Amino acid sequence: MEHLKINIAVDPTLFIKDPESSELGKKIVGEGIEMINSIGYESFTFKKLGKVIGSNESSIYRYFESKHALLVYLVNWYWSWIEYKLVFNTTNLNNPEEKLYKAIQLLVEDIKEDNSFSYINEILLNKIIISEGSKAYYTKEIDIENKKGYYTTYKRLVQRISDFVLAIEPKYPYPHMLISTMIEGAHFQRYFSKHLPSLTDTERGKDTIVNFYTELIHKAIR
Repeated sequence: MEHLKINIAVDPTLFIKDPESSELGKKIVGEGIEMINSIGYESFTFKKLGKVIGSNESSIYRYFESKHALLVYLVNWYWSWIEYKLVFNTTNLNNPEEKLYKAIQLLVEDIKEDNSFSYINEILLNKIIISEGSKAYYTKEIDIENKKGYYTTYKRLVQRISDFVLAIEPKYPYPHMLISTMIEGAHFQRYFSKHLPSLTDTERGKDTIVNFYTELIHKAIR
């Protein structure tokens, strides 16, 4: 994938000006990821980001109306990237069980940096998704933002993998619940393994989280 020129599409309703259209926009996104990962979403401000990128705070507002809008953009970019990887890695697979296993791997395993996007560190972005991503939709405006399509990418990804489940067991009644639980649960386990290890069963040198969710999902649908 490193040798392909890839464009990750993000719904234009999520920004005022496309950050990929300029070097400043890319710097806002790239340095924004670095800063949110470093100091946390609550402490992050456009004023602080402006100082880091050497630009006025007002210039950032020409791209995003608020830091919440930036977080929603990052969440959507991440899930669009994961969706691209899912399609890329499953298109030539005919066996739905192989597709499901590949999907579990992509969604649960540790993220590796993708050199196709020089201004985005996917490893740091994944850390943000794990620790801060839920703040994009745990808001009082969730229903309004959902109607605007803010979470379409995430829902579409869950639908794609739910279809793999139904291809294996058409009568399984809870495919969306199963897949969304896997995704969010895997994030909890990654977070727990680093900060609250007594709440998980990870082992050094083994990807027990992938193994756990692979076993859990296959037992659930069989």
